[in-house]
Amino acid sequence: MEKPDNQPNETQTETTKQQMQNQTTETEQTNVHIEQTAMTTTNQSENTVNQQTHQSQTDQDADYENTKADNTAQFETKLKQNLALIEAALYVSGRPLDINELGQVVNSRSKKKVKKYTEIIMKEYITRNSPMEILALKDERYVLQVKSEFTPLIKKLVNRPLLSSGPLKTLSYIAFRQPITQKRVVDVRGQHAYNHVKLLKEMGLIASERQGHSLALKTTDYFADYFGLTQDTTTMKRELKRIFGDTLKEER
Repeated sequence: MEKPDNQPNETQTETTKQQMQNQTTETEQTNVHIEQTAMTTTNQSENTVNQQTHQSQTDQDADYENTKADNTAQFETKLKQNLALIEAALYVSGRPLDINELGQVVNSRSKKKVKKYTEIIMKEYITRNSPMEILALKDERYVLQVKSEFTPLIKKLVNRPLLSSGPLKTLSYIAFRQPITQKRVVDVRGQHAYNHVKLLKEMGLIASERQGHSLALKTTDYFADYFGLTQDTTTMKRELKRIFGDTLKEER
């Protein structure tokens, strides 16, 4: 029996199958290409984002370092200015300044900060081996002065009124042997010592208090400040030896 003319032959069928397979392969290849392209685009986008993020972090780090450097420079400038102000204040005052007075100079209410500033200057003078020194006195006071070992060498150049020889010897005698009765001072220094004691009291260098039937004499805080001495009696006596020298030899 003969096959109908409209029924495809085996060759045509195989050709059709092959074409369909080719189309399927092309479609799969196209899909793979699309996926690869998409992955590449995604990776490129991620790389771009990462680069932008890294650049942003780098810029932030640079800004932080610049800000840090600016703050450090400002701090150092302010510190130098405050140190200079305190040093200048101590120099021009010619007397001890307490922590509150120094705080007003640098416009600070922090006693801890002002004390730190002053200690830095004190160390600088020590490091330079300067003939000047800053001493810390009691009651949170500080004074800038010539070192005691230089005082005898330059005292002739000092503008402030110095005591004449007589009152100075009486003062040194009292300071080195304090507390001492006025009677003992007069016995050793003579009747003129009464006038010396009166003068020294008026200058605020000594004070007296009743001790039995006599008066006990001793130096004041102002005396220590005036001559740049410590207010510790034992240490003061050692310093007095360097300043007054032979005048401390007891007179009999």
